[in-house]
Parts: sequence; C-alpha cells; structure tokens
Amino acid sequence: MLSITDNLPLAKCGGFSRREFIRIGGAGLGSLTLPSLISAQEQTGFIKDRAVVLLFLQGGPSHIEFFDPKMSAPPEIRSITGEIQTTSPGITFGSTFPKLASMTDKFTVVRSYQSRNSGHTYQDVVSARNPFKAAMSSIYSRIAGTNHPGTGIPSNILLKPEAIKPELRLGNNFETNALPGLTSPGSLGRNYTAFDPAGGSELKNNLELKIPASRFTDRRLLLNRLDQIKRFVDTSGMLDGATRFQQQAFDVIAQGVADAFDLEQESPRTLDMYNTTGHFEMKDLNRYGDLRRTSNLLGHQMLLARRLVERGCGFVTVSDCGWDHHANGNSPKNMTAFPAMSRQVDHAVAAFIEDIYERRLQDKVLLIVTGEMGRTPRLNRNGGRDHWGNLTTLLLSGAGIHSGQVVGQSDRLAGEPLGMAYNPTHLLGTVLRTFFDVGELRLQSQFPADLIRLVEESPLIGPVAS
Repeated sequence: MLSITDNLPLAKCGGFSRREFIRIGGAGLGSLTLPSLISAQEQTGFIKDRAVVLLFLQGGPSHIEFFDPKMSAPPEIRSITGEIQTTSPGITFGSTFPKLASMTDKFTVVRSYQSRNSGHTYQDVVSARNPFKAAMSSIYSRIAGTNHPGTGIPSNILLKPEAIKPELRLGNNFETNALPGLTSPGSLGRNYTAFDPAGGSELKNNLELKIPASRFTDRRLLLNRLDQIKRFVDTSGMLDGATRFQQQAFDVIAQGVADAFDLEQESPRTLDMYNTTGHFEMKDLNRYGDLRRTSNLLGHQMLLARRLVERGCGFVTVSDCGWDHHANGNSPKNMTAFPAMSRQVDHAVAAFIEDIYERRLQDKVLLIVTGEMGRTPRLNRNGGRDHWGNLTTLLLSGAGIHSGQVVGQSDRLAGEPLGMAYNPTHLLGTVLRTFFDVGELRLQSQFPADLIRLVEESPLIGPVAS
C-alpha cells in the first residue's frame, strides 16, 4: 500500500522508518503498486480511453413499465403507468420517463435483452458466468490496472447512497448483502475488488492524510523524504522506479483522490440539475429493513460517477436498491412505489446523459442501465409483478454505441424476445470491447491466455456495438 505518516517522532539512528513513513506494495490504495502503475503507463496501446458507468437497479426493475409498455396487451399485462410518446416515431416508454422520452437520440434501448436469471443472483448478470467468476469491473481492473497512472484514482469503484450520505450505513437485507456479487473479483484475486468509498476499508483508510498540513505543503520536504526512503531501501529493490512516482505520490494524496469526492466543487446549476432528493422517501415505499433508510440520492450518485470518470476511474458501479415490486407488503400493493422511484431514475439518468454530452464525453463514457432481471408480464393478485428472467431492462448510451435505436422486440405479451435475444454474455463482450483493442491485447504476454480469450471471444450486442 501507499501510506504516508508523520515520521519525525519515530526517526531512528539508521534513518527514517520505512514502515512508518511510506509503504509501497501490498494491497493499499486499491493495490497501488509500482509495477501496476508503470505497466498502466507504458502499455496503453491496448486500453482505449473509455469508462463505463453501470447503474444497477437492484431488485429487478419492470421492463414493461420502463421501456416496453405494451398498451395493446390485456389490462393485466400492460404498463400500470400508461405510456408516453418518445422523440422516435412509433416508440413509447412508460409514462414516468418523460425526460428520457425527449432525448432518445442519445441512447439505445434493447427490448430483446434477457438476463436469464429469475432470482437475486447478481453475479450471474455482471459476470455472465465467465470462467473467472469475476464481475465485469474486476476484469477491467485486472487488465487496465487497479489505479489510474496519472491521478491514482481506483479503477473500479462502487457507489452506494452512503457515498453521498455516510450516516446511512445500510445493514443487512437481501439487496445490500448481494453487493459483493456485483463487485466480486472471483479467481482474479482480492486486489481487484471494487473500492467502496462508503465502507471502512483499508483502502479508504490509506487515502486519509496522515501528515500535518504545515509539513505536507512543503513539496520539497516531501520529495526529499521520499528520496531518503528510496536510499534507505535501495538495496532491497522494493522501490525500483520510485523516482518516476515521486511527483505522482504528492498529487495523489494532496489533490487527486479526495478532490474527486467533493461535490461542493460543482456549480449550483449542476448540483440542482442532478438533485433528486425531492422525489420520495424510501421509508414510505419499502419495508425491507435497513433499505428503508436509503434516501433518494441517485442523482448525486450519478454526479459523483461523472466526477470519478473525469478523473480517470474506468468502471463505476452505481447501486440503486428497492426494485423488488411484488406488492407483497414489503412494497406497496399495485406497485404504487414504482412511479416515484422511476421518476428519480428518469431525472438522474437524463441529467447524466445531458451532462456527458455538454462536456463532450459521449465518446468516452458508456452508460449502462439494467438490473438482475425483469418482472412477470402478468400482474399478481396484489397488483405487483414477480421475478422474470426472460426479458430485462437495458439502456446503453455513449462510448461508440449507436444511439437512437430500439433494438429487438418482445412478443405481444412482453414475456419473451422475438427474433434475436441478447443476454449477459453479449453485454460482457460489448463492455470489454468498449475498453480494449483486441488486436493489441493479443500481443500482451503478461495476462492469462484465458483472460485474453474472454475479451476476444465474448459476443457483442451487434446492432449497438461500434
């Protein structure tokens, strides 16, 4: 890890204490090791300058009320929220998505996507059951490196509501317990687990400033001490190449990482554009234990995701819970929680897309909106929808995706795809090709052959992939 502390009281006759002043190696700061940093700096030919933001709607959002309302179907099938005309002729969405309906030229919806998963087994969706049993984000950080070489920002980050409002501290329920499935590194190793800024992880602790500001602001003193440390352990070879890292060490700790999480640096206009706090209170819509404590913070989670990708994070997973709408008492009857929650998604996603386009990042950032499954076409006796893996909500925007389309279609009862069906293996392939140049990646000998083969052979969602 990289940990910098005030070492003056601990100076020894043999010189400064390497252990107490700076430690480079191991697993801290997102496994920020010199080899991985230098590797990321020197081997960029196979890594495209792109990032992914995955908005994962945990619980299983209804594909019908989202983007396939099927108003010609019988009442027990069709969208309970009605429909709204989009800017694409002949295409309608559920009526609670007016902002997205007005900007369909900036994204694509896949109506024939199926997670093939009818339970809350998130790992199947985000890993597509790949041989490493690793989430897409972990595969990315295994190849691209665990940290951005210029800013030090972790390359794989999970954003829960607590990242915006730390006092939430969600406990145990079926959705929050499944978060490790969203971020699991599988057999790739713990170094590739997502950084959770809301957690009390070793990684977060290592980002905290340990040197009094009066000393740390003396840049020359810091670099001089790094020089002394290098000389102190030079014979071990542990700090080979550290001179290339000195400037970055200062910038990472003093500026880069902590700066990314400070939303107050945004303009009032931007903060207001993303603000979803007035949409609802989860305690009024959900009875799943600690999940009730979550707030409607999705907009600011998405704003933080944008700030992170701007600063070099390659894969941000944004978690939004509460979408298990059985209407069984844990969620209200007749899916009355859906309109408020979906309007928050409409607001937050539209703000993110508009912001990405305003900043001319649409060729760099790929936005994915999905969940672990869809919901049953037929309403249950309480007016809710149950688990359904045969069709699943999927929206894609940016980073080479061909926008302005509705790809595929469902049958007349919104229960099965008609024609070509896409699944998580296609989503995985599309994401990996977004990040990596396959031809260049084949030439890299430092990665397992199975990992390169996964990137090379995973199928794409053909109509949308560049």
